[in-house]
Amino acid sequence: MRDFAKEIEERKQAGLYRTRRLIAGPQQPTLTADGRSLLSFCSNDYLGLASHGENMRALEQALPEVGLGGAASHLVCGHHEAHHRLEQRLAAFTRRSSALFFSTGYMANMGVISALAGRGDTIFSDRLNHASIIDGCILSRARVRRYAHGDVAALEAMLSATSGHKLVVTDGVFSMDGDIAPLTELARVCKAHDALLVVDDAHGIGVLGPQGRGSVLEAGLCQEDVPVLIGTLGKGVGTSGAFVAGSDVLIDYLVQKARTYIYTTAMPPALAAATCASLDAVESGDERRAHLDALIQQFRAGAQDLGYELMSSRTPIQPIMIGNNWTALALSRALEDEGLLVTAIRPPTVPEGEARLRVTLSAAHTEADVDRLLQALAKSRSILSEAVAREPAL
Repeated sequence: MRDFAKEIEERKQAGLYRTRRLIAGPQQPTLTADGRSLLSFCSNDYLGLASHGENMRALEQALPEVGLGGAASHLVCGHHEAHHRLEQRLAAFTRRSSALFFSTGYMANMGVISALAGRGDTIFSDRLNHASIIDGCILSRARVRRYAHGDVAALEAMLSATSGHKLVVTDGVFSMDGDIAPLTELARVCKAHDALLVVDDAHGIGVLGPQGRGSVLEAGLCQEDVPVLIGTLGKGVGTSGAFVAGSDVLIDYLVQKARTYIYTTAMPPALAAATCASLDAVESGDERRAHLDALIQQFRAGAQDLGYELMSSRTPIQPIMIGNNWTALALSRALEDEGLLVTAIRPPTVPEGEARLRVTLSAAHTEADVDRLLQALAKSRSILSEAVAREPAL
């Protein structure tokens, strides 16, 4: 029998052991975590809509009308008119013909990718794609070829040497680096080589593009350029669930083939109603996005002045590169001692030797909040210096 306890101990020894925090109260910048009040910089609630009053009122008003549970799968008796209204709203929001509402982003990626490719087909996946994309590729049983992160030339060479049905899948905004995929170039090479382009814009929806419509529309691309758009609703939109948007034929096909849609209970219809309200807030949220952009610039300037290594990101995801697992954990703990919650991200979420602190900013933060984070980073800077001093000479 496999020794699970031994494997857990090995993870602890390698600085890879993970624990859960117990959060009380609503999701907002100041959290109660394990009974302690902390200022959080690790949430994906980029626009501060997770506890938005109008969204919560929309949920409360919908509950007496539509009930709580989804009760059945969409293809039995669970497809409520509230779900249908949300799908129509998502299609309009993303400037596409149709949309399909999934329970989670993970289920959307698993279901869509495995439905659109299978045995005998080839999927081309960016090396830094999210785990849900990777697992969707594996589930499809298609041949999977990974191209170097953002390397369009390498992808084009692979596409040129491959025949048959080809699918290219990429994150729009990469969740651990915060950079944006070269979508215009990807669309060009996919069109040239008759490959179907799938973009998961989980971290772009709500934040990027005109009225927060995402990275694809920010790049000026349409449904013809990017036939399959996947997005989540639990990040910038602040509620829960996910969607895929595209042509009427695509959505009809996925209703027939996407197993993670067909064989799961529908999400609560009241949540769909609240999400429609939240999309209104996203569309009218230019002031929130402008404030968020100002906070990003404030943080980047301050952290770089302190000598921290940042990645090339203009999104709310602002990783501080550390390298060593134990050093990343030590810096995270030092910030927590100062009343700040910033999570250390370690392999296998990121490549070996690329442990980091993943700072995420929200429109709900204030300039004073960012100043407090920078002051704590200044106070904790010695941790990195001591780690470098301990490294053996090459």
